[in-house]
Amino acid sequence: MLPSSFTPCHRSALCGISVKKEFRPQLTPQEMLELGVFGGWYFKGDIREYPKAWFKKAKLSNDGFNEKLNYFEIRSGQTMSVWKKKGWITPDDPLGWFQWYCRYFLGRRIPGVDEFQIKRWKTFGPRHIGGITSNCEKGDMCCRPRQRQALLQWSYDPFI
Repeated sequence: MLPSSFTPCHRSALCGISVKKEFRPQLTPQEMLELGVFGGWYFKGDIREYPKAWFKKAKLSNDGFNEKLNYFEIRSGQTMSVWKKKGWITPDDPLGWFQWYCRYFLGRRIPGVDEFQIKRWKTFGPRHIGGITSNCEKGDMCCRPRQRQALLQWSYDPFI
């Protein structure tokens, strides 16, 4: 279960901007940043295009990736070079999925790119949720922390 201070995105009025019924993230970008994602370094310090409110309580690094800033204090996910090699980086969002999600959340729409990223999101969650629910006792946050951090970084509730 999400910490009580967080409202899952699919129940939040802030998330009403989604035009794709199959895309129902469970956390807003602000909630993700406050919980601790991408070692605090996803934007590499450049946050000018995003609402200042997103960063008031965000766990950010001033000088590079810091796994202690992640909610589960663990490194999780592939490197940018792997993202590029796999074709997951688009010219519109050179930082990847989370940059796309932030911009989509703010109202930007790009046909083709949106469908590509939503398809990736839809396949990511069930695979990792299944790994946790099949191998962990309910509520055991020490079980599979890497997968839980990955779920958080894809706007899925990792507190299952």
